[in-house]
Amino acid sequence: MSYQSVFRPNLFQGHVAVVTGGGSGIGRCTAHELAALGATVALVGRDGAKLEQVAAEIAAAGGTASCHPCDIRVEAQVIELVDAVIARHGRIDSLVNNAGGQYRQPLDQISSKGFEAVVRLNLFGGFMVMREVYNRWMKQHGGAIVNMIADIWGGWFQYGHSGAARGGMWTLSQTAASEWAHSGVRVNCVAPGGIASSGFDTYEPNVQEDILKYPPSVPAQRYGNVAEISAAITFLLSPAAAYITGSCIRVDGGAPNARPWNPPEPMSSGLTNDQSKTFNAFHLDAPPKLLTEGAKTESSRG
Repeated sequence: MSYQSVFRPNLFQGHVAVVTGGGSGIGRCTAHELAALGATVALVGRDGAKLEQVAAEIAAAGGTASCHPCDIRVEAQVIELVDAVIARHGRIDSLVNNAGGQYRQPLDQISSKGFEAVVRLNLFGGFMVMREVYNRWMKQHGGAIVNMIADIWGGWFQYGHSGAARGGMWTLSQTAASEWAHSGVRVNCVAPGGIASSGFDTYEPNVQEDILKYPPSVPAQRYGNVAEISAAITFLLSPAAAYITGSCIRVDGGAPNARPWNPPEPMSSGLTNDQSKTFNAFHLDAPPKLLTEGAKTESSRG
């Protein structure tokens, strides 16, 4: 079995796509989809072993990927990264700025060091990769950039540092879309909501308890999956999005339209997960342990 993309075969044949955070979760899935559609994927992340594993998966599926360990928070490493990709592959057609992370903390308890660390990863690092890809290749040759943000609309309760960084990336993307359009560069965002990925398993137990309560709080009544995010990214990178720039695709099951603290009547009217169909495209995707083991725990309690 191979990746079941809805996009036509060889859509990105001859293209080179850089995917940051490519060693797991959404980045891993997106790398698989782009490679399945013919792109050569440059995988970027801090953990070289994870990148090598994803590259091996892609190769086994008939695709092509290279590994580029890099800490995007360090300017010199980002410059070296972009130069290395161009030297190896000769071009950069697409950038998926996916690397990021955060932890839960009430705003009044976030340390200055913690705030700076999250902003540096989610905003500064993304900016550095954008700037260097643009200056070193896309300014003269055009291209497409997709920056990952989050469901930040109305603020992000207990994740104020990440919300600030993602909000900054959103406005940064709109600015870049205007300033770089004359070079044939499109810049857009994708904003995921609650997406079932390996990231769930990295949170502390008290946070995981809240994650397990998520589905009933949104109109779609379920988690999204990584393939549903990848599909949005792939569309924005594709020729079909040639007139789309400075925009954001929300992939969140309608979460901002019915916040948990004020759910509409349908939330309690018997709507089940079966009525919201999932797009399962990634043949190697597996649910996070939190969802499988958490369900067993809840069942045993019942």
